[in-house]
Amino acid sequence: MQNKKALIQTAKGIIQLQIYPEATKAASNFILLSANGFYDGLTFHRVEDWVVQGGDPNGNGTGGPGYQFPDEPVTRPYVKGTVAMANSGPNTNGSQFFILKKDTSLPPNYTIFGAVTGGMEVVEKITIGDVMQKVVIQ
Repeated sequence: MQNKKALIQTAKGIIQLQIYPEATKAASNFILLSANGFYDGLTFHRVEDWVVQGGDPNGNGTGGPGYQFPDEPVTRPYVKGTVAMANSGPNTNGSQFFILKKDTSLPPNYTIFGAVTGGMEVVEKITIGDVMQKVVIQ
C-alpha cells in the first residue's frame, strides 16, 4: 500500500491526496471504496470555514457503507490539508471523511489517513452539495 495517491474529481477541479499507509484500516477502506466506485457521485454535505466533509451515500451525515471499523491512533497533528475519517463516536468509522481547510486543535478522535498534496484551492471552493464526480486511486 506504499505511495498510494487518490484524485477526487469535482466540477471545480481535482483534489490530490497522499494516502498514509500507517493508517492501515482507514487507508485500505478508502482505497477499496474508491476502487469500487462508492464515492463516485456522492456530495460534500458539510462545509464550514475550517472543514469540508463528504462520503455519505445519504448526503446528510447519517450514512455509511453498511459497516464500521475501529479507530487507529492519531500520530499526526490536525493541520491544513489533513484528511481524516469522520465518525459518530469511538470505533464508528465507515465511509465519511473530512479535509481540514485550516490548522485545528481537534481532539485525537479522528483517524488521519492522508493529506492534500495538490488542489487545496479546490477544497477552498467546495460548497455544500458539490459532487465527487469520480475518485481514482493511483
